[in-house]
Amino acid sequence: MADNYLEKRYEEVFGTRKVTKKIGHTLDELLSRNRSTRGYKKEFVVSEDLLRQIVSVNTKIGSGCNRQVLRFKLVTRDTGAKKVLDNIKMGAALPELHLPLPGTEPEAFIIVCSVAADDKPALIDLGMSLQTMSLRAVEMGLNTLIVGAFNKVKIRDAFELPYEPVAILCIGKGNEKIELVPIHEEESHAYYRHDGIHFVPKVVLEDIIL
Repeated sequence: MADNYLEKRYEEVFGTRKVTKKIGHTLDELLSRNRSTRGYKKEFVVSEDLLRQIVSVNTKIGSGCNRQVLRFKLVTRDTGAKKVLDNIKMGAALPELHLPLPGTEPEAFIIVCSVAADDKPALIDLGMSLQTMSLRAVEMGLNTLIVGAFNKVKIRDAFELPYEPVAILCIGKGNEKIELVPIHEEESHAYYRHDGIHFVPKVVLEDIIL
């Protein structure tokens, strides 16, 4: 009703304003927690059901011309995780660390394929899909890493995929401390580690608005 009638009426009757309980997380909270994670806790096993819940966001998000060209292969610890790990690269900016560190490797993956891999609208779909799936994972208390550096031929052959793989999303319970660092556009954008903390530079708002 207009002018918050029910809220005012509640205050008149009970002498206090009704407190609305916060439900869920704000977008800012999810975005802040949605960091590229390269180290995971082995004791937490990501099931196929959890992966299905993450992929389900693709039935609701936007798609160029509504063609919905993306397809998804779910991989768990028991259904081929090692085959994925053998054919991906992580932490390219820190080659001296040989990430992921032994014992912290991800063991659940979503291999994203496209029926129109070289199509520009499909690339836009891919970005929306990966970001939205990552946000869903964070909402569920998990962490992710988007991988674009992998052997496409070997991944496609290993899982007998009918379409070309275009990205891989690693998923698990993170085992890293990650912090954002505000920078100006002329400063280095390279992420780095110090005292066990992974620092990720992000250009400040003033420098990205034209």
